[in-house]
Amino acid sequence: MCTADEARALRKRLHEVGASQFVLENITSERMTARKLCTAFGVRVPKFLEDASDEHFYQLLGLAINRELNKRPRLAQYKTIDDAAKLLRERKNIMVITGAGISTSLGIPDFRSKNTGFYSRLLQMGYEEPEQVFDIQNFDEDPRTFYALAGDIIPDLEKWTPTHEFIRLLQDKDKLLTNYTQNIDNVEANAGILKAKLIQCHGSWATATCRKCKYNVPGEDIFDSVRAQKPAECKRCLEEIAAQKPGLKRKRASNGNGARKKRSSDEDSESDGAYDIPQPGIMKPDITFFGEALPNDFFDRLKEVDKDKVDLVIVMGTSMKVAPVSEIPNFLPRDVPQIYISRDVSCAREHSCVNEANSEQPIHHINFDINLLGDCDVIVAELARRAGWTLKHKMIPEGHENVVEAVDEVEHVYSVKARGPASQPIKNEIKHEAFDSVVKSAQS
Repeated sequence: MCTADEARALRKRLHEVGASQFVLENITSERMTARKLCTAFGVRVPKFLEDASDEHFYQLLGLAINRELNKRPRLAQYKTIDDAAKLLRERKNIMVITGAGISTSLGIPDFRSKNTGFYSRLLQMGYEEPEQVFDIQNFDEDPRTFYALAGDIIPDLEKWTPTHEFIRLLQDKDKLLTNYTQNIDNVEANAGILKAKLIQCHGSWATATCRKCKYNVPGEDIFDSVRAQKPAECKRCLEEIAAQKPGLKRKRASNGNGARKKRSSDEDSESDGAYDIPQPGIMKPDITFFGEALPNDFFDRLKEVDKDKVDLVIVMGTSMKVAPVSEIPNFLPRDVPQIYISRDVSCAREHSCVNEANSEQPIHHINFDINLLGDCDVIVAELARRAGWTLKHKMIPEGHENVVEAVDEVEHVYSVKARGPASQPIKNEIKHEAFDSVVKSAQS
């Protein structure tokens, strides 16, 4: 494998000479194997290629080189957390891209973190492919699975984090252009982010819709059913069924779309005629399931408004693994500064300071200008302080202090950790693994 320094030098050389000369210098000249060269671009060798000859890596290397050349180059003039604070003060149209990491301090689990994410928990429960819980066809065939598991991701309508408060602060200062959120918890709206400035890329719990008649209700109307692990039946469908004339029979349909899989218990039902009794549709929260299209306003807003207006991008609490949100930074003009805030490593690839047990694999397809690693709530509080702003939230202690350390100055990577006075430890009314680590750090 290439070392971090070797990888950095190779990537730099590729951008200097182009793909053809780069391949000539390294592969044709037999200076380096394609297998090793792949590691310079963050490519992990698949298990089925572990014993393969070097020629089998040529296509993989070609894809990696193409991806690297298409990446936006890092802007050298923006490096430190003070540069980030200055950008906050100066810029007027800030795009914020958020993921589950900004909500975890509320006890809302993210989806993809190793060991602690919602999908990891589903794997522990025996689901071979956790994404199937959010597959629209599976929901229509049997909504009970979703309703049995969704209680853990119901949002609290009255709480939000310091990070949400920070986004609200940007809005109050008339600096927020758009908040693109991958979260479905609708906490941004509860924190006061205006609908005109919020794109919920994967839908949300804000509303729910009947899969049969499309009747739409506020999301909290089905929360009791989710907590009870019982699929919520559509009230309008129930009213229509109750209003039908006695004796009128209608063939039972599935949950609004496609044929229902036949179960062994259906045979007795068919024999006594019960199969003809009409059934109400099932309410589905307006989360974008696998198999459903993203909201139209995502693409319209990005192409028609934000691309030409944005002057700063802040990405927070997301590993940027899910398309098309993961491609937004590379879609924007290359001279727009980009800041990354998360517990996860971004383009700084091999840094031992990061706890691999609690982080995703590094982001390789985006060159962020400034990388700030740590708890999002701690980092935004420090950014606001350095920008000269007042960010008030009950989870932020008065007189809070943070430690900022350089992880890799060449790659513009810094860690930010909380340090509270011994006489005034951080008070956290909301218990959660990620924020508890900050509390312990402050108390020590």
